[in-house]
Amino acid sequence: MDSKQQVLDQILGLGPVMPVLVIEKVVDAVPLARALVDNGVRVLEVTLRTPNAMSVIACLSEAVPEAVVGAGTVTTPEQLVAVERAGARFAVSPGLTPRLTAAARESSFPLLPGVMTTSEAMTAAEAGFTRLKLFPAQQAGSVGMLKALYGPLPDLRFCPTGGVSVDNAADFLSLPNVLCVGSSWLAPDALVKARDWDEIGRRARVASQLRAR
Repeated sequence: MDSKQQVLDQILGLGPVMPVLVIEKVVDAVPLARALVDNGVRVLEVTLRTPNAMSVIACLSEAVPEAVVGAGTVTTPEQLVAVERAGARFAVSPGLTPRLTAAARESSFPLLPGVMTTSEAMTAAEAGFTRLKLFPAQQAGSVGMLKALYGPLPDLRFCPTGGVSVDNAADFLSLPNVLCVGSSWLAPDALVKARDWDEIGRRARVASQLRAR
């Protein structure tokens, strides 16, 4: 296993749930991160779905050093370079293209690429990516898909994302090939826009205590 995959093991092993965050306003970044980190959730995926995402990543990397900030929705080599410069510790992609594969292999920056099928997982592994995001997890077959993948591909580890909730997270975490889960239920848009940091903190406490069922 190369060093980038080892780094991902360390990062994804810091907690059972990695929140998938969509942050519109930079002013909300620090209080949101504080609500999560102070309640036991350190690894944060800040998605590149808003115009201020790069500024949010830079802000959190400096203002909340206890957080391990990753960049989500990274789909191009240019974005991969930009998020590292902004201060992200790792990147997450919904899929894997030839250009992104080449850029990630040439870089020392860790990438967690998304896969949905057995062939995509095998192709990613052949390129050196053994830590993967199953996305969208629910549509890809959910827990049953991951159980099926473990037999022929026992060396791969996953962070299932998409359709993961507080109600089914423990089912995913019980699988030997799951490192953690990714989910937006900790900090959905409505709570962020309402700046309900107390409720987000409560959800973070619940998430940090999730264990395999």
